[in-house]
Amino acid sequence: MNWIELSIETPEEFVEPISSIFYRYGHGGVAVETKGGYNPDEGESLIPDARVTVKTYLPVNDSTKDRLLRIELAVRLIAHVAPISDLTERAICEQDWLETWKEHFHTLHIGKRLVIIPSWEKYSPKKKDIVITLDPEMAFGTGHHPTTRMCLEQLESLHKPHGDVLDLGCGSGILSIAAAKLGAQSVLGLDVDPTAIKTATNNVLKNNVSDRVRIYQGSLPHSSIRPNTYDLAVANISSKVISELADDLILATKDDGTIIVSGILVDNSQDVKNSLISAGAQIQDSTISGDWVTFIASVP
Repeated sequence: MNWIELSIETPEEFVEPISSIFYRYGHGGVAVETKGGYNPDEGESLIPDARVTVKTYLPVNDSTKDRLLRIELAVRLIAHVAPISDLTERAICEQDWLETWKEHFHTLHIGKRLVIIPSWEKYSPKKKDIVITLDPEMAFGTGHHPTTRMCLEQLESLHKPHGDVLDLGCGSGILSIAAAKLGAQSVLGLDVDPTAIKTATNNVLKNNVSDRVRIYQGSLPHSSIRPNTYDLAVANISSKVISELADDLILATKDDGTIIVSGILVDNSQDVKNSLISAGAQIQDSTISGDWVTFIASVP
């Protein structure tokens, strides 16, 4: 398949609105790139006033022209109030994109036991290791982004071994697979992006957890999800979507259940916190990595 890569440079405070536009009108996947060798996994902070590049990918098909026009209009509106760059386009082949991506995705150790291994690399696991074999393709979620890493760390420390787990915005399926390998009785992964559904389903099969993990296309509310069902819910999306779906997310979670939410910029964290509290959750803890925050909440 051929794709169009859209990219734009923006100040950090406008990353989230642009990402929301890309999620809404694009194909679903969004990449955020910072400059200057900034590495949040090593405790480094974003350089003050540094520009951030936000990218998304559109498949070349009958809907491309309409999607592109909508994105261009929304970006022009933001440009009236923000010093963002022009939107740039680049035609790419999916295979070229995947081969380039492989150069940057290597084996990653997270928490005490989790090991994320690209499907094309070899690794000799230690006895304690919980290994996740991953081929992200065009979907978000490798463990390298601080929001995914924080979610994995929380899953490892908070997960109830025999509980039911909801993974909202499952992307590559990395969090769904981790939950299953950490002992979940059942996991339901949801994503609005059909490419993510295909990728997550393939990764579930690669990791031999298809007996406990189901991947469905869609969001909340969902016909397959009943109220008061999940012991643990995780949503690594964006502050806007989490705030909009806070009521449905809490409704799907059992009393005394736990919710992990991430994909939230620190500047927008209070809005998410308020939405969760208004929906009936209690904030128990939070973790911060660079400009990103993860909340851990409980449902009383």
